[in-house]
Amino acid sequence: MSEHVEWSEPEAAAAPVTAVITPADAADAARLVAFGLQPKLQPARDQEYAELLRRYREDPPFARLADAVAAGLGLVVLEVSPRAGMAVTAAEDSVFAVRMGDYARRTAADSGDRFLHGLAHLSVAAMAFPRPEDLADDGYIGRVTVNGVDAFVRQACRRLEERADEQGMNTDPATDAPGLEAAWRIWVRRSSTGATKDARRLAGSTTGIVGKAAAFLTDSGFLQRTGDDNGGTYRTTARYQLQVRDMAGSAAMAELLELGVVPVTDGTASLLPAEDTEDLELVADAGLPFHS
Repeated sequence: MSEHVEWSEPEAAAAPVTAVITPADAADAARLVAFGLQPKLQPARDQEYAELLRRYREDPPFARLADAVAAGLGLVVLEVSPRAGMAVTAAEDSVFAVRMGDYARRTAADSGDRFLHGLAHLSVAAMAFPRPEDLADDGYIGRVTVNGVDAFVRQACRRLEERADEQGMNTDPATDAPGLEAAWRIWVRRSSTGATKDARRLAGSTTGIVGKAAAFLTDSGFLQRTGDDNGGTYRTTARYQLQVRDMAGSAAMAELLELGVVPVTDGTASLLPAEDTEDLELVADAGLPFHS
């Protein structure tokens, strides 16, 4: 007698379980992004911020939700960690983007000063992290001073002037010409401190411009002021290191590093030339952390 065997349809594979996103989850993700937009806020000093960071690292669906909220606001997430918090930077089309032209117009009416303000920000970044290994080391803390940055730029100006003389270049091009070759001519013609009787720093002087850059970076959570010596002393934050990493490959940074100028802070660090730096231009709006 043959055994009767019943055939049945194979059971359908279980549908993947999709995590349900609740309005509370969306609110928490938006709250985390809001914390990230407060660059001076430290996670170690805010329990809610620290808890949301922990959830981001341990809950992948929540992390994707927070990333999506940031992307919808035109923000790029650089890092999410206890040391940096939720470090974000604004994409060019973001409503949070700061533009060099707007920044310069708030400080001076002369459109040529946009070059100087951009060069000041670029030079602060170069002096803060003068070597590739400094930029790569999460534990590295850069230190800069206002007078030191001004001296560094003037040293770079001397190098550019020497290069122009060697190449027989025009020594007085139009001030709106692209590249550092034009920027140094504007910088060296500007007084370091101004012409007040008590030698106070004027906003339009080169140290005034560097001081404005340092104050802006401090307000943005990129630098911390540590003293008043040498026009003001500052130390870098984790957020600033991430920001400089993000722009380290820019044409403007590459052109400055190509000069091989040694920062005047202690004489030990060196700026190494980047590869393929020929034919690069520094646009008038270049500078950290701005968009053109």
